[in-house]
Amino acid sequence: MTTSGVDVGSVAAKAVVLADGKVAGRGMAPTGADPALAAETAWSKALEAAGADRASVSRLVATGYGRRATRLSGDVVTEISAAARGAFWLGAPWGRIRIVADLGGQDTKVILLDAEGNVADFAMNDKCAAGTGRFLALMAACLELDLSEMGRLSLRSQAPVPLNSTCAVFAESEVISLIAQGRKKEDIVAGLHSAIASRIATMVRQLGGREPDEGLFFVGGGAQNAGVHAALESALGQPVYVPPEPQFVVATGAALIAAGLSGSQRVT
Repeated sequence: MTTSGVDVGSVAAKAVVLADGKVAGRGMAPTGADPALAAETAWSKALEAAGADRASVSRLVATGYGRRATRLSGDVVTEISAAARGAFWLGAPWGRIRIVADLGGQDTKVILLDAEGNVADFAMNDKCAAGTGRFLALMAACLELDLSEMGRLSLRSQAPVPLNSTCAVFAESEVISLIAQGRKKEDIVAGLHSAIASRIATMVRQLGGREPDEGLFFVGGGAQNAGVHAALESALGQPVYVPPEPQFVVATGAALIAAGLSGSQRVT
């Protein structure tokens, strides 16, 4: 059985092809101003990587903020449902996954799972850019850094600079002031990562439900940032697990949901 999941995010569309319970192909495309085109492009790349064609896909499920804007024929699910399913499945090597943080481009989600991997509760930051991938991108531009540099750079910091605000507008002004004071870029970036980690840790604690031996499963594009990863482990005092290709976890979850649907079912 071959199914597909397409996650249309604010920054990129990601697609996964699942064949007989294994990831057979992945594809990605920048969302830009046309989420429908991005979804089509990402899915085409995933099919090519899997050596499959559209006719071989028995069911497709779309998710992400642009899930209803695609021209793809299939079902739709929320990112919460897809992230939970993908994390629970991909987290098997780390043991029981009970709490998931998804750091995306325009929002941050923390999801509490029950023992079967179903969503028990969740918290979501979707009202502003604070603590999101967009926040990091804005700060990278302010510091004249490539976004991919920030994680490695912050790990070199010996004296992270505490930031007073995670609001993108006020933080930008604060960063400009710190640059003018001659503070090192790695210390500023480490402070930014610490602020994001603190915000996620607060959401985790609000949900509760963790046992002492449980860690956090960290997914989304932001999970590729080694500096945020390290800061989150420090803020929580618990291990933080990042799977390979964390930006595809939600699309993988959508493909898994597609594999579990019968012809008469529809998930919303």
